Amino acid sequence: MADSHEERHEHPKRPAATSVREELVSPRREDDFEDAHRAHVDHRGHETMFRRRFWVCLVLSIPVLYFSPFVQATLGYSAFAFPGNEWVTPIFAVVVFGYGGLPFLSMARVEAANREPAMMMLISLAITVAFVYSLAAFLFLPGTTSFFWELVTLIDIMLLGHWLEMRSVRQASGALDELATLLPDTAERLRDDGTTEAVPTTALRDGDRLLVRPGASIPADGVIEDGDSTADESMITGESRPVDKTSGDEVIAGTINSGDGSFRVRVTAIGDETTLAGIMRLVEDAQESKSRTQVLADRAAGWLFYIALAVAAVTAVAWLLATGFDISVVERVVTVLVIACPHALGLAVPLVVSINTSMAARNGVLVRDRIAMEDARHLDTVMFDKTGTLTRGKQGVVGIETVADWDTDLALARTAAVEGDSEHVIAQAIRRKAAETRVETVPATEFEAIKGRGVRATVEGHELFVGGPNLLELLDVTPSTSISEFARNAGSNGQTVVYLVSDDEVVAAFALADVVREASRRAVDALHDMDIEVAMLTGDSEAVARSVADELAIDTYFAEVLPEEKDEKVVELQSQGKLVAMVGDGVNDAPALTRADVGIAIGSGTDVAIESADIVLVENDPLDVVKLVRLSRASYRKMQENLVWATGYNVFALPLAAGILAPVGVLLSPAVGAVFMSASTVIVAINAQRLRNTDLSK
Repeated sequence: MADSHEERHEHPKRPAATSVREELVSPRREDDFEDAHRAHVDHRGHETMFRRRFWVCLVLSIPVLYFSPFVQATLGYSAFAFPGNEWVTPIFAVVVFGYGGLPFLSMARVEAANREPAMMMLISLAITVAFVYSLAAFLFLPGTTSFFWELVTLIDIMLLGHWLEMRSVRQASGALDELATLLPDTAERLRDDGTTEAVPTTALRDGDRLLVRPGASIPADGVIEDGDSTADESMITGESRPVDKTSGDEVIAGTINSGDGSFRVRVTAIGDETTLAGIMRLVEDAQESKSRTQVLADRAAGWLFYIALAVAAVTAVAWLLATGFDISVVERVVTVLVIACPHALGLAVPLVVSINTSMAARNGVLVRDRIAMEDARHLDTVMFDKTGTLTRGKQGVVGIETVADWDTDLALARTAAVEGDSEHVIAQAIRRKAAETRVETVPATEFEAIKGRGVRATVEGHELFVGGPNLLELLDVTPSTSISEFARNAGSNGQTVVYLVSDDEVVAAFALADVVREASRRAVDALHDMDIEVAMLTGDSEAVARSVADELAIDTYFAEVLPEEKDEKVVELQSQGKLVAMVGDGVNDAPALTRADVGIAIGSGTDVAIESADIVLVENDPLDVVKLVRLSRASYRKMQENLVWATGYNVFALPLAAGILAPVGVLLSPAVGAVFMSASTVIVAINAQRLRNTDLSK
């Protein structure tokens, strides 16, 4: 029965996969050079291909170097002689050129076809010139110094440089691989008789019921039907603390049951529809999209191709006039072409982008628009929607006042007891406050709802009433001076006040309001420290808006704003010359998110495909806005540093390669030029990796 059940759940559109990771991360064909070229341009290339070709070519280069007359003369040894040994060097060099040079030649063809000359065409010109000259010299000009040892060394270094580059990019782009590994390959599906069966995760369907044991990964998005535990959602949301989960709560595929209890989950989304898949799509799109800085770097790399050709031509003419035609002319031209390869320039921005996107995803920040991510560093105003963003979006007790012979714990405990059977939002808020402060409550009896006034019940023999001002009118009781003043202050701040009446006396008053998140205070302070103004808009009254703004030290606020008017407030700030980010829930705030220079959807939870936002914050945490700005600024600094190094390197290296210091005896061979070129790429890669050390929490 289990087998037939699995067959019915086989995915109809996809071939069988050994694991769910194969569905989420599809491998590239290793030797598809057109794909490799696109991958190289996108800086997500073929580490395995370049590694294998490097080691093969390195081994094949040993005979070339050993039998090279130039190397023998330089090192002072004589190679083992046998009939035809003069052919060893050119034969092995041809193999190295064909095998090791093929990736560069193939990708250069793509660049030429696309009319986008860049580093591959420069590399191909360099190794082709060296190869053609050396082969012609060997075949038609006996006794002329060949270039074979330089050729194979050059190809080896190029392959090594690309291998290291691809490895750096793979490590930087590891967010997708890490996300893909979160999903387990199998799941425990519950049968109708209550037993379980192990099935591939790819065989799950909507409505399936799963058993998730302690320590197990959750294989699909779903809703808990039974059980209590905690979930580690850090890889998805950036939330480091375990999240309590109980019946009715949603769970996300790829998170972990980190508690001691098991729970049963009804599947609501699988495969491409899961939160994890949506996050992966956003991460991949962000890594493939280009920012303004990257577009500029790409143009500079293209310009460098023509500059290198011009310098190579001038170098050739100058050396021909100075020395006549000999090996030194070819050396200078090849060295110029090699050292001008814009690897460092081509890697300067994309590698930072990959690391930036990975770091953002790990911190629950999903980038949909790279230009918006880049613009975040310029922000001078961040506007928050109040409800559900700066506040929790639900009523909470923010103040308690009692008469002299009642303490706050007693008042709270008895009020919570009276409200024990009520589902009103105020009753829920009072019960939550009692639970948070851990006061002991006792059962209430004779509960009665007084329509439009409040509720009554008997607690420990005392008849208690809970309600607002209308209740006091009904009971004809007057609060004490201290409670009256407390209620007046709360009302001026837009807070709701309810009273506890015992034995015809108002013994306590509770002020309730939409509770401000603790993280909101830290977020506003942090933004101010970065010289960013904070604005707030809300549909609540002036009093409520002013109270929250004063509590958080917000610079500007807009009250009684209708949903359709929110984007007008964004325009109002923009008209003052401000670059504005709008932070909202991505639904009611969609027009304002679209209008803002940077639209940030916060608290999206499992909904990661919000079309109106440029940035999606998985968690409902205002501090993630601070992390976003810090990451944007740190990333741009790294881009600037890399671009300065990459362009500055060529400014100094090209004249040196051309032989400007030849009169004082300083000449670079093509192989040394290749080392310098690779070194510049490594420096850029290391500098980009230092972005990982950025502490986004402070």
